[in-house]
Amino acid sequence: MGGVFITFEGVEGCGKSTQLTMLGKTLEARGHRVLLTREPGGLPGQSPAGEAVRRILLDPATGALDPMTELLLFSAVRRELVTKVIAPALEKGMVVICDRFADSTMAYQGFGRGMDKDMINDMNRKVCGAVWPSRTVLLDMPVELGLERANGRMKSEGRGEARFEDEKLEFHKRVRGGFLSIAENEPQRVRAVDASRSVEDVAASVTGAVADVLNEKRGGTK
Repeated sequence: MGGVFITFEGVEGCGKSTQLTMLGKTLEARGHRVLLTREPGGLPGQSPAGEAVRRILLDPATGALDPMTELLLFSAVRRELVTKVIAPALEKGMVVICDRFADSTMAYQGFGRGMDKDMINDMNRKVCGAVWPSRTVLLDMPVELGLERANGRMKSEGRGEARFEDEKLEFHKRVRGGFLSIAENEPQRVRAVDASRSVEDVAASVTGAVADVLNEKRGGTK
C-alpha cells in the first residue's frame, strides 16, 4: 500500500485524541493528505455499523461482557474499519492516523483480561491482513494520572463512555504493563513517549517519533 499507517496507544486519559489531532494538523501543513480515525468504530460518519458496536463496547450500561464476546466484538468492528476506512485510504497514498488499534486488544484483553495471547495474535493477523501500523506511538503515563484526567474530562463533557474507566486500578496497571511489554518487544515499530509532560512537549516528541517512517514511505518529503 502506498500510504503510511500510524497508530496511537496508551492507557485511559493519556491524551491520544489530543495528540492525534495535533499530529494530523502538523502533517497536513507539511503537505500530507491525512485521515484521522479511531477504535472502536471509527469517527462519526465513517462506519455506521462500527458506531453501533462502539456504543455497546463503551457504554457502562452494557455491564460486564464475557471476555471472548468482548474480543470478538472488538475484532469484528476492527475488520469493518480496516476494510471500509483504513485500507482504502492507504491505497490512495494517505497518512492514516488511528486512535487505538490491535495493540489495544493485546493490552486490554490479553494482559488486562488474561486471555490467551497466541489466540489474540492469530485473531489480529486474520482481522488486519496486510494492514499493520508502520509506526505506533505509545503515550505512556502512570495509570492513576491517566484515570484522573479521563474522569475529569468525561464529567466536563457529560460523556458516558466509561465502561473501561470503571475497571479496577489493577486492571489498568496490567494494561499499562502490556503496552510497555509490546514496546519492549517491538522497538522498531513502537516508540514510547512520556505523556505526563505538557501537551506541547509531548507533541514535539510525537512528531519526532514518526518522522522516519514518513520520510521512508514518502520519498524523503516532510
